[in-house]
Amino acid sequence: MTKVIPSLLTVGNLVIGVVALLLSYRGFTANAALLVVIGMALDGLDGRAARYFHAESEFGKELDSLSDIVTFGVAPAFIMYNVILQYQGWVGIAIAVLFPVTGALRLARFNVQKTSTRYFVGLPITAAGGILATLALYRNLLSPAEVILPIGMIILSVLMVSKVRYPNFKKVAFPRSAVVVVPLLALFVYVVFRYQHASVHRLIFIPLALYAVYGMWRGIRRRAAAAQREREEAAEVYKSSLK
Repeated sequence: MTKVIPSLLTVGNLVIGVVALLLSYRGFTANAALLVVIGMALDGLDGRAARYFHAESEFGKELDSLSDIVTFGVAPAFIMYNVILQYQGWVGIAIAVLFPVTGALRLARFNVQKTSTRYFVGLPITAAGGILATLALYRNLLSPAEVILPIGMIILSVLMVSKVRYPNFKKVAFPRSAVVVVPLLALFVYVVFRYQHASVHRLIFIPLALYAVYGMWRGIRRRAAAAQREREEAAEVYKSSLK
């Protein structure tokens, strides 16, 4: 019986994504964004549950990817489209389509690549979707929002298919109680957000955005260090040739 728990969590994530789409369509942007954030919690839990219950399988892996596309690809893009992109004609449609497409490419690459478990290559779609969903709530706080929000969406799309490395927290071990605690915590966040969403969404956006910026910053430093090493090696070769 415990073998189905990870799949139930993944299906729950998928259901949340579909409901987020419906809420966004009806104009409940804040609630839709919150559901995407709750989906992030479930996405972080299903893999751990699979390892804990020894229920890892190819079926679960594929189901997880499909759920991620809906909850963190299509739903956030639809939220942003309803908030601002619908007023930008075909350009808005193109940007809205770009996000889930690059998210799908990111997931496909992740599923076939054999890379270190310590980091992700490219911004994970889970983080990108969470950032985009909460960013949409800043429409009335940013100016000009019709420029800033689409540019932010494009940047997130590019980061997903980039080779920038991001820390992988999915392998961090959780205590057994997390199977119960995380859903309860998600419920608590929903209740707080439901009645105090004006301030809470900013708190959710900030750490997610910092995560995205951190990866870019590390990537820039890594490239600078590599370039410095190449210059030093070239200098050593040049000095050796003069001897």
